[in-house]
Amino acid sequence: MATLSLSTVSTSNCMHSLSHHLPKPSPFSLSFRPLRRSLLKIRLAVVGPTMASSSGFNDAIGDAMGQVSIFSAATGEEVLIKDLWDQDQGMAVVALLRHFGCPCCWELASILRDSTSKFESSGVKLVAIGVGTTDKARILAERLPFPQENLYADPGRKAYDVMGLYYGLARTFFNPASTKVFSRYESLKEAVKNYTIKATPDDRSSVLQQGGMFVFKGKKLIYARKDEGTGDHAPLDDILDVCCKVPIA
Repeated sequence: MATLSLSTVSTSNCMHSLSHHLPKPSPFSLSFRPLRRSLLKIRLAVVGPTMASSSGFNDAIGDAMGQVSIFSAATGEEVLIKDLWDQDQGMAVVALLRHFGCPCCWELASILRDSTSKFESSGVKLVAIGVGTTDKARILAERLPFPQENLYADPGRKAYDVMGLYYGLARTFFNPASTKVFSRYESLKEAVKNYTIKATPDDRSSVLQQGGMFVFKGKKLIYARKDEGTGDHAPLDDILDVCCKVPIA
């Protein structure tokens, strides 16, 4: 495995100064701006239409998300998100990764992969979407590894726009929420053993996209969490509490 460095990773780094396995600090990482933003986090077993609206998403968000077209890492075919699970009562965990070349996203993908049996036993569909093309997605899938049948590419960031996820330099490098990654050092170190910068989107502006985690029951959004900064991922226990304890029918 090649050692990551500032010269090779550039703005695609998920965090800085995490041994030789991770990117060296950028000039931006020497200080954090005191960005005080409230954390959008819904942790409810069942969320009705009114609650979904109050969280910043209107009642039609499921329909809007369902119309987004993405590309299967397994086949390369274009698919609509609504066709990935039963839109009446099916349960789905939809993880929007920053991009396929983000080391922190490799860690998140590994955590989701290791929970696949829990999702499947509860009848939950796991859908992981990343910014980039299908060839970039396959690099992550093959080297991490991650099941290609659960991985999708969104090169135009359409799903991210629909869900209103954060984007920009400040969110990527300066948000205090990103410091959470230091508490997961060992997990991150393990996830990037086979990491390669080649998974980074060719459109470098895409690396400024932040991710988020969502759980749908049919078309209804029952859990939503936008990443405040790079590496600020939804806790796995929160996701499991919602998707694996709520009756599917």
